[in-house]
Amino acid sequence: MTSIHLHSDDQLLHRIRAEYLEMPGLRLTLQQAQRLWGLDDLTCAKMLETLVEVKFLTKRPDGQYLRLTEGVVPRLPKTMLKAGVRPHTIRPRTGARVPVR
Repeated sequence: MTSIHLHSDDQLLHRIRAEYLEMPGLRLTLQQAQRLWGLDDLTCAKMLETLVEVKFLTKRPDGQYLRLTEGVVPRLPKTMLKAGVRPHTIRPRTGARVPVR
């Protein structure tokens, strides 16, 4: 696997993660996710399963992928942090701003 391939995987993971963060309650099947992000079956499945492994998403018995929690965002693995994406700030239900590390 080349560094270009790793970089594009990290970009895809961040893109998918961002979609789930921007749209609370988003639930997608593998086929819906493929259409939304224009990905082939294997790539899309790999990205979604990676986000399940890091406990950002969960997969329901009916095949839908959704956020594991609508609360605090879990940390990304170090390989994903190397992509240069800066932490953002989320608003918990209390309205206070909390930096995500």
